[in-house]
Amino acid sequence: MSDIALRQFILNELEFEPGIDAAHIGVVVEDGVVTLTGYVHSYAERAITEQAVARVKGVKALAQELQVRYPHNKKTDDDQIAKRALKIIAWDTTVPDDKVKIKVQNGWITLSGEVEWNYQNAAAEDAVRKLSGVVGVTNLVTVRPHADVRDVKHRIEEALKRNAQLDAREIRVIVDGGKVTLEGSVPVWHERVIAERAAWSAPGVSTVEDRILVK
Repeated sequence: MSDIALRQFILNELEFEPGIDAAHIGVVVEDGVVTLTGYVHSYAERAITEQAVARVKGVKALAQELQVRYPHNKKTDDDQIAKRALKIIAWDTTVPDDKVKIKVQNGWITLSGEVEWNYQNAAAEDAVRKLSGVVGVTNLVTVRPHADVRDVKHRIEEALKRNAQLDAREIRVIVDGGKVTLEGSVPVWHERVIAERAAWSAPGVSTVEDRILVK
C-alpha cells in the first residue's frame, strides 16, 4: 500500500470515529510510519485517536505528537484535578487502596507507587486520563514480580495462541525475571498491540519490551 493511500485510510478512520474531532489533526505517513500532529480537546480524545490509527491496516509504527488544548474557560486547577483523580481511583475496585500516589502539575498527572498486577496499573491510568483538565499522564507505577519465570512464559504463549485476532506462530516470548521481550513479526500493527496486551496480562510482569516487526 502506498503512503498516500494509507494516509487517506487513516483520515477516513478518524472522521468515522465519533469520539474524535479530526478538524485539527494532521497526518503524515512515510514508509508506513504515521506521525500525528496538531491538537485535540482532551487527553482521552488523544488516546482514542491513537487507538483508531492503530486499527488501520498498513500502519507499521506511530509517532504521537498531538497536543491537548482545553478552551480557557474549561481549564481546571491542579488541586481540583488531584482531588478528582484521588476519588476516581478510590472508586475503582480494580485498583488496591493506598497503592497509587498522584502528583499534578500544570494539568499533567504523574502516578507512582507499587501494585501486584499490570491490570491494576492500567486501570489507574485509564481512570485519571478521562478527567477534565488533564493534558497528559506519566505512569511511574511499578509492578512487583511474584511469579515463576517458566509459568509466566507458558501463560503468555497460551494467551497468544488463544487469541482469534492473532497469528502467534511468528512471535517469540523471552522472559527474564519480571521483564518480557516479544520478538518476531506480524502482518498488521493491531496484532502487535494485541500481543503486547497479552504479555502484560500475565502475573508478575513488570516490563514488556516489544520488538515485534510489522511486515
